[in-house]
Amino acid sequence: MGNTFGHLYRVTTWGESHGGGVGAVVDGCPPQIALSEKDLQPDLDRRRPGQSKIVTPRKEADRCEILSGVFGGKTLGTPISVWVKNEDARPEAYREMETMFRPSHADYTYQAKYGIRNWQGGGRTSARETIGRVIGGSIAKKMFHQLAPRLSVTTFVRQVGTVVSRMDAGRVDMREVESNPVRWPDAKEAAQVVKLIERVRSEGDSLGGLVECVVRGCPVGLGEPVFDRLEADLAKAVMSLPASKGFEIGSGFAGAGMRGSEHNDEFYLEGKKVRTRTNRSGGIQGGISNGEDIVFRVAFKPVATIAKMQKTVDVKGRRAELKARGRHDPCVLPRAVPMVEAMTLLVLADHYLRDRAQTGSPRK
Repeated sequence: MGNTFGHLYRVTTWGESHGGGVGAVVDGCPPQIALSEKDLQPDLDRRRPGQSKIVTPRKEADRCEILSGVFGGKTLGTPISVWVKNEDARPEAYREMETMFRPSHADYTYQAKYGIRNWQGGGRTSARETIGRVIGGSIAKKMFHQLAPRLSVTTFVRQVGTVVSRMDAGRVDMREVESNPVRWPDAKEAAQVVKLIERVRSEGDSLGGLVECVVRGCPVGLGEPVFDRLEADLAKAVMSLPASKGFEIGSGFAGAGMRGSEHNDEFYLEGKKVRTRTNRSGGIQGGISNGEDIVFRVAFKPVATIAKMQKTVDVKGRRAELKARGRHDPCVLPRAVPMVEAMTLLVLADHYLRDRAQTGSPRK
């Protein structure tokens, strides 16, 4: 079972939704990076359940503890192990799932593949596993603060259901995004999106949408031109998140309807720096970052667990009906924002270290 992501910057996540805890082992972080639990906690707080009335009410503080790899407030260059205790596990709420497969969940496929599964909240397939990813991404963020301080990642909710934000990605401010529970780029519009999510939840249903990510200040030269293209690794990273269903970068699928003369990004010189007048490439050309903003979007499906009766089958192959129990998000988008950010940082950290190892010169 693949639980490790990355080549030089490697993150292994572990733990189940209703077990004793979850966490990560991060290997490959350079030494002498300032790091403490206080650095990691803000990102875990952005991901945690119970943070607003439009997410799951599961009450988890998600307090992290660094077990290894840090001494005197700095990384040692050795594996960094971090864990988070599960405090509000209620496995009994999932008793029906022991014998029935939830529609559009991993219950059936996991059982068919391994012949055994942890049915308590989905076990390893639960979104609670993403705590380890956020830990790894937060450590990568600290690494970039010292090694490439111009690099920043801004992630926000672009769409919920049929409601779409029209704000230009270049104008999005992370402070405004984090000022509202939806993580909407325009805080003034957020209230109507909250009402939509609340109404759909009251109907026992759920919503999907889009998360958009903008990487600013990325050095030129990250990524490789064949199998390990930067956009390919970004796609793999975010498509490994629970509920993700689509990825597009730059012009994305809209570019399929354009002519080359419309789509090409013309080069020009800004002093001695090569720039592009447009950014339909999304900041990556030939699999390698070109110094412009990296802009991509991730589609997330409506949450599969809904409070409506659904037809299914049980583990013995008999027809059955199931109404979901437990505590679930009516819309995964607000909590997916720090997850997408984390996976982006994991990819960038890995390629940054790979580029430095190959070329011998750190990029800033």
